Amino acid sequence: MKKIVLVAVLAVFSLTAANAQTKAKVKKTKKSVATNVGSTKVDGAGMVFENETIDYGNIPHNADGQREFVFTNTGNKPLIIENTQGSCGCTVPSKPEKPIQPGEKGKIGVKYDTSRVGAFTKTVTVTSNAVGANVTPVTTPSTTPGGAAVATGKSTKIITIKGTVLPDDPATPATETKS
Repeated sequence: MKKIVLVAVLAVFSLTAANAQTKAKVKKTKKSVATNVGSTKVDGAGMVFENETIDYGNIPHNADGQREFVFTNTGNKPLIIENTQGSCGCTVPSKPEKPIQPGEKGKIGVKYDTSRVGAFTKTVTVTSNAVGANVTPVTTPSTTPGGAAVATGKSTKIITIKGTVLPDDPATPATETKS
């Protein structure tokens, strides 16, 4: 009887150890795949951002709202940023004027109007000639009824800014000016 219990305990222990090792291998594989996605070259212009969201955190009222999104052209052709469009008038993006060569980094500037107090989440739509899985191709409707949409050779990528603009501290006395 003791031998049967001992064999059963060893079997359970062995299966548990074998299963734990399999899960560890799966996690490592997923991590290495995720790491390689950013370094994958595409045939055409590629665009991979270091960060797709900039969190301003808590910032003072009327603080400097200027930030930059940094990206790399992971393709084999020059990347041309055609347009950058903020989701509202309080978010003003700027784009690089020259094409970004393969392997080079570029920057998209964003200025948020910090005179508006409160939490915010805004987006910037980047229109470019990038291709790949991390951008959305732009299409136009077909000219024939029931026909498929036509690719334009352009794509869009949405990047985000968020944070909270704090109100002025009521405990701080206003500065007096002498006339």
